[in-house]
Amino acid sequence: MSVRELVVLGTASQVPTRHRNHNGYLLRWDGEGILFDPGEGTQRQMLRAGVAAHDLNRICVTHFHGDHSLGLAGVIQRINLDKVPHEITAHYPRSGQRFFDRLRYATAYRETVDITQSPVAADGTLARTGGYTLQARKLSHPVESFAAHGIKGPDVGRLQREGSLGGVSLEDVSEVRRGQRFAFVMDTRLCDGVYALAEGCDMLVIESTFLDEDEELAVEHGHLTATQAARVARDGGVRHLVLTHFSQRYTDPDDFERQARAAGYDGELTVAHDLLRVPVPKRR
Repeated sequence: MSVRELVVLGTASQVPTRHRNHNGYLLRWDGEGILFDPGEGTQRQMLRAGVAAHDLNRICVTHFHGDHSLGLAGVIQRINLDKVPHEITAHYPRSGQRFFDRLRYATAYRETVDITQSPVAADGTLARTGGYTLQARKLSHPVESFAAHGIKGPDVGRLQREGSLGGVSLEDVSEVRRGQRFAFVMDTRLCDGVYALAEGCDMLVIESTFLDEDEELAVEHGHLTATQAARVARDGGVRHLVLTHFSQRYTDPDDFERQARAAGYDGELTVAHDLLRVPVPKRR
């Protein structure tokens, strides 16, 4: 059975709290796992969530602020300790190569796994597999930041595999069916890349660091408010909106939902918390 779900490992922004770890998000997509933005403490959060190093196939770092990348060292060392037998590819902004190198070799350890480095320099497709396409778009943040999404599900069925069955061709009885879309958007002001990634998504995981009363801070520091994130989802026809990356200044998560609903978003809405599992909506 295919499993497509988001496993939330951490939801805090720059400062963790008693209840929120630094960022970390695992997207389970059928038989593969894509780890996004492993902040400090991600290795322990993986343990708490029942996620193993063997579950990882790709690591995507949107940018090299500490709350999105300081856990990379521990995760990479755990991958090597567990001798993960399959290829693991790391995607990150090419401009941050020096940070990736420092984190990968932050301390002494025995390197048993050859992690494939695939830095991102521009918008475009990062990978195509039998189950999905991974793309990146540049965002607007003080440190160069990219976001990503997966598009296409795997082919199924004998007729689809062989092209014809009993004299009936695939073209006779079918039409192209839209795949599922998942987008992950972190640490950015409103920009074209945000809207492009959100368009038509089944699930959008997006930062909403601030509430409306602190919109000036959001603009200054290159972040979004809950209202801005919800309007992006509303305008893009997003089916399930997941808000995350919350400033430690706020104590009531319900405030984010209230402002998102007031902005006119009426689809499924989740205010993320650590160790939450959110299934990707089924294909229409």
